[in-house]
Amino acid sequence: MSISLILFLSSLQAQQVTGVWKGKVKKEKVEVKIVQNGDSLTGTSYYYASAGNYSRYSIKGYFDPNTNSVIWWDDQLIEEKGGLLGTPGKTPLLSTADFNCPGGGEMHLDGKATPKESQETEGPVALTKVKGPSFRDEWDYVIENYLVGANDPDIIDSVNLIASVPGRRKPVKEPKAPPMQSPIPGMVVISMPPETKKENPQPPAVIKSQTIEEKFIARRKVFTTDIPLTGDSIELRFYDNAEIDGDSISLFLNNKLLFEHIRLTDKAYTIKLPVSDMGSSNELTMVAENLGSIPPNTSFMVAVVGDKRYEAQLASTENSSAVIRLLKPSTTDSKPQQK
Repeated sequence: MSISLILFLSSLQAQQVTGVWKGKVKKEKVEVKIVQNGDSLTGTSYYYASAGNYSRYSIKGYFDPNTNSVIWWDDQLIEEKGGLLGTPGKTPLLSTADFNCPGGGEMHLDGKATPKESQETEGPVALTKVKGPSFRDEWDYVIENYLVGANDPDIIDSVNLIASVPGRRKPVKEPKAPPMQSPIPGMVVISMPPETKKENPQPPAVIKSQTIEEKFIARRKVFTTDIPLTGDSIELRFYDNAEIDGDSISLFLNNKLLFEHIRLTDKAYTIKLPVSDMGSSNELTMVAENLGSIPPNTSFMVAVVGDKRYEAQLASTENSSAVIRLLKPSTTDSKPQQK
């Protein structure tokens, strides 16, 4: 398969997930705008009873190509407008849905949703992709121009910064007609609507987000433990240490990027490093790419060295990264906890 075809299929798949989805989540009417940015999802969700009665959240999530599943959660309450019967969407939700294309241009997200915090009660997710939104906001430009340049990560990150500010979205005001003058007797006055100038949509100002290397440099390094190096290799296994909530990490060895976009789940992500390529003292740093739905980004690491096994609890935030020292026997000055 050619590289151009792979890129086309990748863009097509992202565009299929990217868009406006409408239907019900846990029996509440909802409009969700989903934008795919690499392997992550962002956007906004509106739980509504009417155009003037709704709750709006920023959302985060990810698309799993192996299962064709779309996972997203309500991250931050951005806007709230109540009605006589209260405001819909009082409880932020975590939704997991299968991405289905039955044919004829139809696309569906079908699955289940639970409260993001307790996850005790489940409810159905039934959304259909629609052509346009009922609620206009900053994400419309990205969705409408996704395949002609608006899928640039810098543009998406810039819109995310703007759209995540509570109360930032402002309703569009229609132009008012000038007051009518008192007509002269016998004169017929014809009221014409004012002309409105149509402008091409302009992309938002780009606010460049930090690269993973810049995050590595900027964040404080927090020492966790020492692990001795013996034999030919060391095997490292990484798991999500808490609830599976979309945590992803990058690993640096001796200040150089080793692996990135590691998605933490209940199944081990395993890497094997040759001991002969390392010096007498080495630093392995875990940098959080995101914090999932439940900060901080936490990882449970198992290190297998020969016939011995070592464990460590690692935590990374927007301000700090977890560090493990890998030491050859001559430099081991502290005995790690063996499990």
